[in-house]
Amino acid sequence: MGGDSAERVISLRSGQVVYDSLPADRYRRFLIDVQGSNWQEVSSGALVDKNDFSLSLGGEKVSFDAVFGAIHGSPLEDGKMQGYFDMLGIPYTCCNGFVSALTMNKHLTKQVAATTGISLAPSVLVRRGEVVDAKALVSQLGLPLFVKPNTHGSSFGVTKVKSLAELAPALEAVWPYDREALVEAFLPGREFSNGVFRTEGQVVALPVTEIIPETEFFDFAAKYEGKSQEITPAQLPLHLAQQCQEWSRRLYEALDCRGIVRCDYILVGDTFYLLEVNTIPGLSPASIVPQQVRAYGWTLEGFFSRLIEEALHRY
Repeated sequence: MGGDSAERVISLRSGQVVYDSLPADRYRRFLIDVQGSNWQEVSSGALVDKNDFSLSLGGEKVSFDAVFGAIHGSPLEDGKMQGYFDMLGIPYTCCNGFVSALTMNKHLTKQVAATTGISLAPSVLVRRGEVVDAKALVSQLGLPLFVKPNTHGSSFGVTKVKSLAELAPALEAVWPYDREALVEAFLPGREFSNGVFRTEGQVVALPVTEIIPETEFFDFAAKYEGKSQEITPAQLPLHLAQQCQEWSRRLYEALDCRGIVRCDYILVGDTFYLLEVNTIPGLSPASIVPQQVRAYGWTLEGFFSRLIEEALHRY
């Protein structure tokens, strides 16, 4: 848990939830806080030996059977650490490095997702330092529109742009988080989210959640400070709920995902538009996936255990 991005604060909460939920009589579990080159076990402060990802505690060498990935953003959700674990032969509960790097990039994810036939909001990628023709961009995508970091989550740096004059400041708001901005057309519809994972050879889609933010869109305050209403299972006709789940399963397999993944959508009429794919979704008490797990009839203890068993089984 932890990490180096602005999402670190959420990752620490997610890691704690996983730690608290795993049964101590089944697992010997440790919280490893990763921050820059400092990787340490939380309770003892012992540093991780990066030669083999082990700990030295009271004269005992502790090696790990598996890693539960709960770092949102870099250096895990973007795929940097997975190659390290692959070389050491340590199973982990999330997507591999390639898939993680791909899905962290919203623009590239949309290119791959388009091959499944799912609908996507029109968008344009803008790189820092490029000359932007604001009038042409607004003419192409319309107003309002969204400007968001291309490879960052938790709604940091996201702006809803309502006028031509707001576009340049919105792009400036991205640069502290990313060197690329995704400028995306606004879709007037309802927002939904759906967790999906693999267990015992089957891809399982959890109940769908509808997100009704009190803020203007599903921003940080709506996600983590209680400024939204989240309804699980969503109040949808059965055929639309099943359609959302089918898209989630299809995307999971098309992207070759592992572990728990959350797909976010906007529903316009009877059509779901993909917003993004989160390969290490939030697991904090305020997060959506834990709500969906409980609505599915499972405990977090059982769910997290399944993710670990699936990771061990793959290896």
